[in-house]
Amino acid sequence: MKRIALFLFLFFYINVAAQKIINLYPGAIPNSKNHELKEITEENEGRILVFKQVSKPTLTVYLPNEKKSTGTAVIICPGGGYGAECYLTEGSLISDAFVNKGIAAFVLKYRLPNDSIMFDKTIGPLQDAQQAIKIVRQHAIEWKLDPKRIGIMGFSAGGHLASTVGTHFDKSYIPNEEKISLRPDFMILVYPVISMTEELTHKGSRMNLLGTKPDNKQILLFSNELHVTANTPPTWLTHAGDDTVVPVDNSILFYQELIRNKVPAEMHLYPNGNHGFVLKLPIEEWMQPLFLWMKNSGIVN
Repeated sequence: MKRIALFLFLFFYINVAAQKIINLYPGAIPNSKNHELKEITEENEGRILVFKQVSKPTLTVYLPNEKKSTGTAVIICPGGGYGAECYLTEGSLISDAFVNKGIAAFVLKYRLPNDSIMFDKTIGPLQDAQQAIKIVRQHAIEWKLDPKRIGIMGFSAGGHLASTVGTHFDKSYIPNEEKISLRPDFMILVYPVISMTEELTHKGSRMNLLGTKPDNKQILLFSNELHVTANTPPTWLTHAGDDTVVPVDNSILFYQELIRNKVPAEMHLYPNGNHGFVLKLPIEEWMQPLFLWMKNSGIVN
């Protein structure tokens, strides 16, 4: 038993990064109002499970051991319908899996849309995701990363945020005098909300992001299947066919647009499991095809 315990200690000490949490913005948070909103956390045994009412965005940094590092990085956007963020199951646990493969991971705690904290709540999460890409690229040398292999990953509504970043990078929603590229080099979308159209969207995500009566211009702007171009980053998707929360057609339609625009893409559809199906599977099991895609695509050397 002592040998097993020692092995486990050494395994995690060597392979799993020490982490630090940094504020997303060094100064004032753009698009932010003065407010008294208090952040809510749900915890279990000292680990944060869920964030709610997020108004101060952060980035949690997980860096692999230098000898194992591949130079690739992934920014992770947890889901939660734009009303919460599932920080543990769709964030820190996923980071551990990446780090064990030599891939740096960054969990984004993004502002959740709220009229009381933002002048324009529809762009708040997008601003934070763009800022995360900017920060990681700015620190690429320090963190021993390849600035041309920085991707973004999102689950559910976090998948909507990730796909928004991957289709709206031509416009900077944050101060960017340095003109750092805000385009992710690849996307990983897990049962993502893609569309804001009535037929496809997740109603709660749309209401939280766009309000109860969004105009057609907003709906079209944030329906990301309409914004795929030949310059959209290579993408890996997975979804369950029986998803009753976010229809699988979100992923299928996005994949079709990627193929139509000749963007390298790979999609894995499971016949059942409903929404959040990967959370019921061992992480190494469902992520194995992802790691293979990253290797075969040259994202990981």
